Amino acid sequence: MQISWTTLAVGVLAVAGLAIPFVTSAPSSLVSAQAPAGPDPSLERSRQQIKMLDELYKNAVVSVTTRYVQKQGDQPAALVAKDVFGAMAKSGHHRARLVDASGQPQNKDNVAATEFEKLAVAAMKEGKPYFDRVVESGGKRKLQAATIVPAVMKQCADCHGVREGELLGTIVYEIPID
Repeated sequence: MQISWTTLAVGVLAVAGLAIPFVTSAPSSLVSAQAPAGPDPSLERSRQQIKMLDELYKNAVVSVTTRYVQKQGDQPAALVAKDVFGAMAKSGHHRARLVDASGQPQNKDNVAATEFEKLAVAAMKEGKPYFDRVVESGGKRKLQAATIVPAVMKQCADCHGVREGELLGTIVYEIPID
């Protein structure tokens, strides 16, 4: 099944506008790799941006799965998320990546590769829905964050060979702290 960028954009905007209910991993109690050093409004804005992006991407995948994926042989909606992640990175906005936490990745490119991704997978396996840390590179701060990706629908569970609600992986984000 071929989905045009126009269809995807309309779908993503519709999902964002309708705020389709989704079990989100919004950081209500943040789990951070470093101790807080006092109020940091820039960091909190970046965390809120992660929350918004996470809700948008996860709702988009659920919406595409619900509306377009009719049988097991169709391409998984996660591929749409990867396309959107790539477009955002190419535009210089932020980076996002799906990382397997099940030990049985659908794609070998989804295996945790960086130190942060490995820490994030460990945090998700411990039951944490959110994990982050601040890093500095080239004199600029960045927020690295990870959110839990469970099998939220029957189609997800069937494709991955798990039960609904089981951990599939994490979405790892990296955004500048402005």
